[in-house]
Amino acid sequence: MDSIDKQIIQLLGDNARASLKEIAAETFLSSPAVSARIARLENEGIITGYSAQINLHKLGYHITAFINLELSPKQKPTFYPFVKACPNILECNCVTGEYSMLLKVAFPSTVELDGFIGELQQFGKTYTQIVFSTSIEPRGIQLKE
Repeated sequence: MDSIDKQIIQLLGDNARASLKEIAAETFLSSPAVSARIARLENEGIITGYSAQINLHKLGYHITAFINLELSPKQKPTFYPFVKACPNILECNCVTGEYSMLLKVAFPSTVELDGFIGELQQFGKTYTQIVFSTSIEPRGIQLKE
């Protein structure tokens, strides 16, 4: 991967809808050359998908929270299908420390969050932090040349 690949990744990370023509102008390549590089980056698993940034508050999801869960390794075969089926879970990470799972969730209200936590506690002890504000929205890594 060279500096042009990194530049393409950065441009797509900043705007997944950037056209081949726009990327070509920024990288001083032809559109077919940019297309070939993007295809290679996708085939190599470096680019794994494209997404839109969504304003959850405007969709009625006013509560974002992080939930730590103490989960026994024996429960993973039941736990993973449970979390994959829940659309309110934005992220689920296996982490080190007292709690083995860290979930990022979004709900319209604390009542619905509380109900979800009640369901989640079938897997173990939870510790929840509700987000008041976010100073840096989710973003990609800033690649250095």
